[in-house]
Amino acid sequence: MASTVVGESKAQPETKSQKGAATRDQILNAASRLIHVQGYQSTSLDDVLRESGVGKGNFYYYFKSKEDLGYAIIDRIRRAFIERGLGLAFADADTDPVGQLHGFFDRVLDSQRQRNCVGGCAIGNLASELSDVHEGFRQQLSGIFDVYREYLAEAIRRGQRSGRLRSDADAGRVAQFLVACLEGAILLGKVTRDITIIERCVEELKAHLTLYRMSA
Repeated sequence: MASTVVGESKAQPETKSQKGAATRDQILNAASRLIHVQGYQSTSLDDVLRESGVGKGNFYYYFKSKEDLGYAIIDRIRRAFIERGLGLAFADADTDPVGQLHGFFDRVLDSQRQRNCVGGCAIGNLASELSDVHEGFRQQLSGIFDVYREYLAEAIRRGQRSGRLRSDADAGRVAQFLVACLEGAILLGKVTRDITIIERCVEELKAHLTLYRMSA
């Protein structure tokens, strides 16, 4: 029987599928950076190729067109927002939902503060730019906002079921209001480069949520 040395391992060569996934991610990373700042329509395929360092032939191996790339970027944004944003903020079903909402607002604020309001919200940017000119993109982006609203609405419903929040509040309407306020604040912060706008909005949203708390 051959002996095995614990802790000893040989570097495995990168497989073709791994290399392919890395190239695809390289294209998506470059395109996402460009589109987040300058928009989808102002970002050309040549811009993406230059930023990513990938040749045109490789690009067309992974994406049929710039439109196909656009769908992939929207899907990537959706998955990242759910997994690293909404999913983390509302993962614990036993935590005070109002505290979770406060924490989510603070994450949004901190993200904008770290970037000095540059770039705004990736989802909001694409929605503003593309909703009137590309129906397929509009539907995909609308779906992301539906998920966004539903995560917040479910947190409110959990608060109602646990007796922490008033049962007569319409969770869906409250959640829609919260999303609209946050997105509007991010947009204003982006155009003014003034983080205090988002800070004040977060303060007001927290104060607004006290209207739905059950009296002690």
